[in-house]
Amino acid sequence: MPFKIGQPKKQIVSKTVERDFEREYEKLQKLEDQTKKLHKDMKKSTEADLAMSKAAVKISADLLSNPLCEQDQAFLDSMTALDTAMKRMDAFNQEKVNQIQKTVIDPLKKYSGVFPSLNMAVKRREQALQDYKRLQSKVEKYEEKEKTGPAIVKLCQAKEELRPVKEDFEAKNKQLLDEMPKFYQSRIDYFQPSFEALIRAQVVYFTEMYNIFSQLTEQIDEAGLTDEQRQKETEAKLNELRSLSIVADD
Repeated sequence: MPFKIGQPKKQIVSKTVERDFEREYEKLQKLEDQTKKLHKDMKKSTEADLAMSKAAVKISADLLSNPLCEQDQAFLDSMTALDTAMKRMDAFNQEKVNQIQKTVIDPLKKYSGVFPSLNMAVKRREQALQDYKRLQSKVEKYEEKEKTGPAIVKLCQAKEELRPVKEDFEAKNKQLLDEMPKFYQSRIDYFQPSFEALIRAQVVYFTEMYNIFSQLTEQIDEAGLTDEQRQKETEAKLNELRSLSIVADD
């Protein structure tokens, strides 16, 4: 008579092995999430960088086209210096973003692309485990039945069916237990060159920015006023404007 096959009585995988497997796989799942998040954040960062420098170029161009530039040579000279500086900043920023794209963002994307294969290997291991449990339970059921000729034949058939499935699971399980820690550890050697390249790109960029804005300061800071003095000068000009009748309060 047919019988229902449930969970086997024999422990297929020891609790220690299962804990080790779950611990290693959980570490890789967190690594996958962190890699995807870092990739997304790096893309957003470079997009924001480009938007900032493009906006600065737009502002300097707008100031350069201000009618005041046609009337005041000193203002025209200052705005021309600012526009040149902003264009140089944008060019260096584009170069920095391109470098980060090649050395950081692209490697992050490639690294993320490995995880689907890893997850598929884990799913295949889980399927092999379920097949192993099912056939082990089947063998145990036949072993419990009365030892008649037909029952013994079915038991032998069940054991023969179980053998390759057991070997398949054990091979998949061993491979993952061996390779998951190695994969996790490899992240250091893989990402270290990328993060070093990121630091170098930032250092080069901000060094150039220091040079650009130092030159700009020398070009427009002819009066040698401090920020506090400039603020007071601006407040004085604003008060003069407020004293005009067309902007006076009713």
